[in-house]
Amino acid sequence: MKIKEIGEFGLIGRIASGFRDLIPNGWEGIGDDCAVIPWGDDRSLLVTTDLLVENVHFLRERISAYELGAKSLAVNLSDIAAMGGRPAATFLSLGLPPGTTDTEWCDAFFDGYRSFGVPLLGGDTTSSPEGISINITVLGTAGNSHIKRRNAARPGDRIVVTGPLGDSAGGLQAILQRLPTDTDTEELIRRHHRPRPHLAEGEWLGAQEAVHAMMDVSDGVASDLLHILRASSLAATVTIGDIPVSPLLERTADKYGWDARKLALTGGEDYVLLLTVDPARFDELQANFRRQFGRRLHVIGECAAGAPEIVYRGEEGQSARLMGFNHF
Repeated sequence: MKIKEIGEFGLIGRIASGFRDLIPNGWEGIGDDCAVIPWGDDRSLLVTTDLLVENVHFLRERISAYELGAKSLAVNLSDIAAMGGRPAATFLSLGLPPGTTDTEWCDAFFDGYRSFGVPLLGGDTTSSPEGISINITVLGTAGNSHIKRRNAARPGDRIVVTGPLGDSAGGLQAILQRLPTDTDTEELIRRHHRPRPHLAEGEWLGAQEAVHAMMDVSDGVASDLLHILRASSLAATVTIGDIPVSPLLERTADKYGWDARKLALTGGEDYVLLLTVDPARFDELQANFRRQFGRRLHVIGECAAGAPEIVYRGEEGQSARLMGFNHF
């Protein structure tokens, strides 16, 4: 059987099944945004790693070295945020084609990498026959009572995101379609190349008892919400008209004939947080979030008892099925 027949998560499942018996008691491995390792009586170490490959995750000729350094770390920091933690240190391994990579490019890459102020403690470098490969591991910490997991959603929970969706997907479309350069397309591309991990929001939400499950939106809500539902053995309804979309994306989508909310649901790489919230405590959480961050949370749906699936409701009440990004 070829990997493309089982897909990314089929492969992950095959790998995980072979190592479950080796995980020490109290440690948590494959299945959430980070591994969780006990660290003292009331805190845990969070560990996450991610790999970016040229021409799969980025086009070298369309992204600056500074932007690539920043984005490479941002996607990992977002995993720490998704668990309610705070980043502490990073490790970086780089595969570089020596004949096409100069020292000025490396200097700019590391300027972008250090823009988040998280220390780099080590890693590895190697020659690559073609294309750049970037592998990053981030260590974070969190109080045990503040760690949010995918399997903690409950029937009736509100499904919530911490910001607009789809801008990164719009930026990718602008790159792939080689759209004319204007203020809007430039800004969408910038948002694709420079995502902001919601670190402060994640740490704050981790401390809120009203928040049950949480993860970041890396592959699109259509895929990422399914991870929560499968881990929690729940179904969900999402109202397409409630998906938050920026005016910037709306304008550009109208101009080029895109479906803005489909991009928002399936595009990925927004790195906002996706969470489920106790409905009885949502209004209080919303008010406190507004005071803390100066903006609101967005309710996009509701969890329910049932087999893990998402029903999408349109403005006319019709349902649809959508899928986000999936490797292989």
